[in-house]
Amino acid sequence: MLSAKGDPLVSIGALVPWEKFRGDIEAVVLTADEDRKSGAGRKPIDALVLFRMLVLQSLYNLSDEQIEYQVRDRLSFTRFLGLGFENRIPDGTTLWLFREKLAKAGLIDKLFKRFGQHLEASGYIARGGQMVDATIVAVPRQRNSRDENEQVKAGATPEDWKNHPAKNRQKDKDARWTQKNGRSFFGYKNHVNADARHKLIRVS
Repeated sequence: MLSAKGDPLVSIGALVPWEKFRGDIEAVVLTADEDRKSGAGRKPIDALVLFRMLVLQSLYNLSDEQIEYQVRDRLSFTRFLGLGFENRIPDGTTLWLFREKLAKAGLIDKLFKRFGQHLEASGYIARGGQMVDATIVAVPRQRNSRDENEQVKAGATPEDWKNHPAKNRQKDKDARWTQKNGRSFFGYKNHVNADARHKLIRVS
């Protein structure tokens, strides 16, 4: 059993009063029933499932593509989201759109501040007695021109990407080439701090 082996997500899932986040989130991301043309179609993914997915993405520093893959691949992630094998798993685009709505409403920082406060109230702080590990999070290689790469490194977004939102969403503008054990990787080199007592992971 994952719980018996000390899965930290079980503790986080139990400590945080998720339903208290629902009202603020749904007020931003849900379309009012009276504005919908039809009740037909698939039932929308629960807002708290998407918020929990953002939490996982933040804790493990994963891109939209990577968090989708990891949720499909890791039982601990799926269980943290409260999903079963029969449930639809949110894709990277759905998560991106959800995050954009929260960001435009100025809600992202407020939600994560409240989330952090709940953890800290129970002593979940990555502080003394940490275990540190440098790990590589690989992402798909970007097929960019040299000029596009230069603009990205300078912190700018190429004009062609701005004009094509779908293309822009697919681009990982934070990943870089790095090396580990003499091998080259395109992605992120993270230093992970894990609280030795609680096993809560914080990525810096």
